[in-house]
Order: sequence, then structure tokens, then C-alpha cells
Amino acid sequence: MTSSSASSVSAALAPYGWDDAWADEFAPYDTEGLLPGRVIRVDRGQCDVVTADGVLRADTAFVTPHDPMRVVCTGDWVAVEPGGNPRYVRAYLPRRTAFIRSTSSKRSEGQILAANVDHAIVAVPLSAELDLGRIERFLALAWESGAQPLVVLTKADLVPDAVTVAHLVQDVETSAPGVPVVPVSAVDGAGLDVVAAIVAAGTSVLLGQSGAGKSTLANALLGEDVMTVQATRDADGKGRHTTTTRNLLALPGGGVLIDTPGLRGVGLWDAETGVGQVFSEIEELAGRCRFHDCAHEAEPGCAVLAAVEDGDLPERRLHSYRKLLRENQRIVAKTDARLRAEIRKDWKRKGAIGRAAMEAKRGPHWRS
Repeated sequence: MTSSSASSVSAALAPYGWDDAWADEFAPYDTEGLLPGRVIRVDRGQCDVVTADGVLRADTAFVTPHDPMRVVCTGDWVAVEPGGNPRYVRAYLPRRTAFIRSTSSKRSEGQILAANVDHAIVAVPLSAELDLGRIERFLALAWESGAQPLVVLTKADLVPDAVTVAHLVQDVETSAPGVPVVPVSAVDGAGLDVVAAIVAAGTSVLLGQSGAGKSTLANALLGEDVMTVQATRDADGKGRHTTTTRNLLALPGGGVLIDTPGLRGVGLWDAETGVGQVFSEIEELAGRCRFHDCAHEAEPGCAVLAAVEDGDLPERRLHSYRKLLRENQRIVAKTDARLRAEIRKDWKRKGAIGRAAMEAKRGPHWRS
């Protein structure tokens, strides 16, 4: 690539996140005459790629199509053929971050939802009762992806009492240590400037269930009605899937935004580190437990249980922590035979300890 063509590529792709590091990664493909570009939409084995030559339509068949973790996805930087009918994506560049959830298939595969994301925006509507457990689940996946999470409480105009809004923000902050929580209203614009300032640098992905107001928020940040919006059902506050594909859009104030379809299921996928981030206060307390392998259930000298008893740690948080760890352990075990064996061994050990404790409690003649 000549200096002039490199300059034109940089000018065209910089609004989408192109930088010198990506240019270095692309260098081997440049010698093959391929074009750099970023995937802005994927649909049924084909994708739209923004390049210095404009938006190109390309087939993804050359990139492993049967592995959900290795398919081309929205946010990928790719090497695409300059011509041909059909035109093909030849490779994608190594991902800096990747938002992954487990699929609903019995094979328990991981599914990549978005790549090279800097900010993960979890949209939570104030039109319905807060589901703190779901928020914690989204945040675990966000932290695990390598992105910085942000919780946006949408439809804040539906809660006119500022004191109530403040209490709701505080409830979410308790479940999201280290994560900004911003109440936003697309109706009156409250909070939009805060979100716009955060997403102006880098790539952001919008996450949440149907009816969370993601498309409305996307339109507000874009300054125009790009994403179709549908009304939520009055009965339960839920909405239909407005967005059916993941779309990457350049923001007028800088940065790019990936809007995603509503996620009914957000299963963990090897997210132990992310779970630890979400429940950082429990992880810190665990370091003070008498036993290094304390399960925080009934062990003596457990600092976590002591915090629950003292009222310093909500019992709901501990239950949620245990639930997500167990779920993550099951997912990992399905793909790791050695870990499965270790878990079975641990179950047998704990079962033997439990039986021994029961016999000791009942006395030596309880069976007679």
C-alpha cells in the first residue's frame, strides 16, 4: 500500500476505529492486494463491510462457517477481496475483545455477538421492575469480554419522582461495583450527554432484552431515526424484536455503536473472571475466610457469611454469586473433560463429608 493509499484508507476508516495497530495487523493481507474494512452487518452468511471504496457486500464462506466462535461478526476488521462476483472475506484480524454468550444448543457452544468492543452498554428499562440478577449476568459477560461496562437506565421519564430515580440508581450501583449507572430519557434528553461523552471514544455495543429501549437510545445518540422503534406491550412492559441483526453505525460525535437484537437468554460462557468482577466485594471478603477453598455455605470462619449476618452483604448478592458460578462451572465442564473429573471428585468428597457429619450427628446406632 502506497503512502497516499494508506492515507486515504486511514481517512475513510478512522471514524470506524482504524488505527496504526490495525494497519500493522493488516500488513500481510495488503501484500496480497486485499482491502481492509470493518464489518457493519452480518446476514445469512454474507456481510456488509465499510472500506475506503465504500460499503461492499461480501460472502463469509472462506472463514470457518460452522464454528460460532470463529464466524465473521459485526465489529470485526477483515481482509476482503477488491473485486469478484461473489466477493469474499478472506480473513478477520485478531480480535481485541469479544462479547460471547453460550448458545441454547445442547452442545453448549459459545456464540460471539460483537467484536472489538470498548464499551458494553447494558440497557435496563425503568418501565418495569428492576431485575438485578439479569443485570449482574449481563455485566459478567461484559467484564469477561474485555469491554468497560456501562448501565443505562432507560425511560427515566416514566419515573417522574427524582428521589425514586436516585434510589433505583443506588440499587443498581450496589449490584454493579465499579460500573457507571446513568438514568436516561430519550424523551427529554436527560442523561444523553453523559452517555454520548462515554461512547465518543471507541466502539460501544448496546445490550438488553426486548423492550429495553435500545433502538430509541441508538436513535437519540445518532441524532436521527435510523433504527426502527416499536411500542412495548402494556401488559408486561416487554417489546417485540425491533432490531433483527447487529448493526454498526458511526456516531456524529465520534465513536461507533453496535445495536443488537433483544436477548432473551444470556447464558455465561467461561466467564469466571467476569463473575469475579461483578461480585468484587464477595471476592475480597473471600480472601479473609479461614479456609482458602471456602464455599461460603456453612464453613467456620467464613468472612462472607459473617458479612451477610452483619448486614454488610445482601443475601441476594451471595445467592446470585453462587448461581452464576455454578452455571459457569457447568458450561466450562461440558468442554473440559479434566475439569468434569475434578468436579465429580469434589462432589464425591463433599458427599462423603456430609454423610460422615450426618452419621456423627445421629450417633453410631442410628441404623439399628
